Amino acid sequence: MEFERPLDELEGKLASLKHLDVAEQPDLAAEIAELEAEVARLHETLYAALTPWERVQIARHPERPKTDDYLQALFTDVVEVHGDRLFGDDESMFAGFATLQGRKVAVLGHRKGKNTNENVRRNFGSPHPEGFRKAERLMRLADRFGMPIVSFLDTAGAYPGLDDEDRGQALAIAECLAVLSSVRVPVVVVGIGEGGSGGALAIGFGDRLIMLENAYYSVISPEMCATILHKDARRASETSACLQLTADDLVRLGLADAVVAEPRGGAHRDPSMVFDGVRTALSAALESLSAVDRATLPDTRYERLRRIGEVAGG
Repeated sequence: MEFERPLDELEGKLASLKHLDVAEQPDLAAEIAELEAEVARLHETLYAALTPWERVQIARHPERPKTDDYLQALFTDVVEVHGDRLFGDDESMFAGFATLQGRKVAVLGHRKGKNTNENVRRNFGSPHPEGFRKAERLMRLADRFGMPIVSFLDTAGAYPGLDDEDRGQALAIAECLAVLSSVRVPVVVVGIGEGGSGGALAIGFGDRLIMLENAYYSVISPEMCATILHKDARRASETSACLQLTADDLVRLGLADAVVAEPRGGAHRDPSMVFDGVRTALSAALESLSAVDRATLPDTRYERLRRIGEVAGG
C-alpha cells in the first residue's frame, strides 16, 4: 500500500542485513539493532491514527482474508448452493449451509479471488444479477428451515455492466432487500473488507452488524464519489474522509454493533487472530438473537432501520 512504502523499504533492508554474517562484520549487529528500532517506531507512527483512506486501502489489500478463508476457518459441514434457477451460477457470490460451533446456519458472502484467474472468474467480487438471485434463494430456504443467516461483506459494489442491467440487476438487488427485511430468522452481517453500495446492502443488513477494524461500508466508493463531486477520482482520499465509512464511524452512528480488532497493519498479518475474533463476535450475536421470538424479528429489524439518521423539523 502507498502509505506503507517507507516501512516496506526499511523492512526489506533489515531482512537483507539479517542474511549477512554478523561475526565477520562487528558493526553489523549495532546497525541491525538500530534499524529494528526504526522499524518499530515507524510501525507505531503509521498505524497509530489511520485515516479513512488508509483504512480503505487496507480493506482492499490483496492478501486480506476472503470469504472462503472464513468458511474454512469458522465453519464445518459446508454445503454450497449453486445457480439462480433462471440464468446460471455466479461465482462472485457464495451461498450455502454450514455449521458454526454446533449451530446450523445459512451463509452468504461476496467472493474475491486470491490470484488473477480467480478474480476474473469471480468478477473481482462484484456480483451479477444471478448472484443476487442465488442469495435470495438461500434467504428463502433459511427462512423456511428456521436457520440463522450469516453474511460476509467484501465487494466494491454490484457489477454495472449493460448485460447485467438487461438481466435485471436493480430488480435482483431490490428483491434481496425485500426478502432480507422479511425473513423470520436472525440475520448477522460481518464486514470483512469492502462494503460498497447496493452490492453490499443486498446481503448486508439485518439484526446485527459486526465490522472488522479496517473494513468499510459506504453508499458509494471514495473514487466514484470524488468523480461525481470533483470530476477527479484522484481526490478519493478527501471524499473518504467525508463519507463516514469506517468501522468506528458506523458504531458511532448506530449502524454497527461491534468491531473486531485486527493486528497492526491489517487482517492479512495475522488471520488466525481475526478468525478468533469473528468467531467470538458471531457466536455472541447469534446467541443473543436465539431468545428473540421469530415472529417479531421483521418488526424489530424494521425499527432498527428506522432509528438510523435524524429528522429535522421545518
